[in-house]
Amino acid sequence: MMHPRLQRLNISRWSGVLVLGVFLFAHVAGAADDAHIADLQKQIDQLEAQIEQIQKQQDQYRQNIAGTQAQAQTLQNKINDLNGQIRYLENQISLTGAQIDKTSAEIEKTQDTIGETSTKIDIQKRSIAEAILFLARQDKESLVVSLLKNTNISDFLRQAEYVHSVNADLLDLVADLGDAKAQLEDQKQTLEGKKQDLESFKQQQAGQKSALDQTKGETNTLLKSTKGQEAKYQDMLTDTEKLEQEVNVEIYNLQEELRKTIDPNSLPTARPGVFAWPIKGTVTQKYGCIETSFARKSYSLCNNGKGGFHDGLDIAAPYGTAIKAPADGTVVGFGSAPYAYGTWLAIQHDSGLVTVYGHMSVRVANTIGQRVKTGDVIGNVGTTGLTTGPHLHFMVYIPNTFRSQPSKISGTLPIGVPLNPNDYL
Repeated sequence: MMHPRLQRLNISRWSGVLVLGVFLFAHVAGAADDAHIADLQKQIDQLEAQIEQIQKQQDQYRQNIAGTQAQAQTLQNKINDLNGQIRYLENQISLTGAQIDKTSAEIEKTQDTIGETSTKIDIQKRSIAEAILFLARQDKESLVVSLLKNTNISDFLRQAEYVHSVNADLLDLVADLGDAKAQLEDQKQTLEGKKQDLESFKQQQAGQKSALDQTKGETNTLLKSTKGQEAKYQDMLTDTEKLEQEVNVEIYNLQEELRKTIDPNSLPTARPGVFAWPIKGTVTQKYGCIETSFARKSYSLCNNGKGGFHDGLDIAAPYGTAIKAPADGTVVGFGSAPYAYGTWLAIQHDSGLVTVYGHMSVRVANTIGQRVKTGDVIGNVGTTGLTTGPHLHFMVYIPNTFRSQPSKISGTLPIGVPLNPNDYL
């Protein structure tokens, strides 16, 4: 469309045909681009509606998962819970795919707008060139010749004033269009970065679904091996809980051995804000000696048997929630402890403190020595190990106490002297 500055010009007879012709070409070219951009906007609107519908389905799946987890102590309900989590992840993958499609359409729309703006800039530059050529010819003509070409002196002066006015307005318009093009280039770069992040996230989700499918397969195998007999499953569950307690006792004893070697004066100063929260969720188990029947049954006894010692924070969140690095650091360990922390990861931060993340569904950071920045996704919330639902088991260790150690019972354990994470969050 024609710029407002040009619409206000009173084009004189001698140059009106030339300039108007140039801008009619711009208008026709712009109309075709506008139609394509309008079509892209329609696609974007449709994708937004699709995303909204998928998000509604997500909410329903999330509610279903919450309902089945409350009854997941039976084998069939455990499978139902897994099926719900798989549907939720499939829905998440569809949502991410729709967001990628929408972002791609936005990139294409922005690219078309950039092209349209570039065309307008070229057309205005040609108009300026025509005006400059006129002025150059005018400068070479004698005053007598110039006057003879015009009916009177007034026409001659109006033409000269008009050309100077058009030239100035076109220069301003080209500058404005140049600024608009630069902004569109920045917008396109931002959208391309967003699309790249979404593509990476989709790969993570596919990994989560693969891990969940494997868990479901293992549970189905268990169902077949017990021939659907709930009593057999409950016996196996009881045996598993005993193994869990034995592993927790093993961890507690190893931590206590390490604790005896620590000089209390060397402990890092506790202060809020050292770490950001790794996920947004609800703390369901605090750190320390918890005086409940569940804690006494699951953890090592403390406070003369009144409670069980819990070495971190349990933060409940939906399955697949991204876990983010709470501070800059380096990956120093990872492993799997089936009867304890499940899939876990350890990061040593620049402060010397080590953070550990348990029950992950997928571990994104999985190379010793890998550097992570605050906010980087390092994995996702899951139910690996022994859990009653998806959550993150978050631990903080005293500097120079972390080590990875094979368990006497199963898997590999993260061992260190734990601190209360709340003192550093």
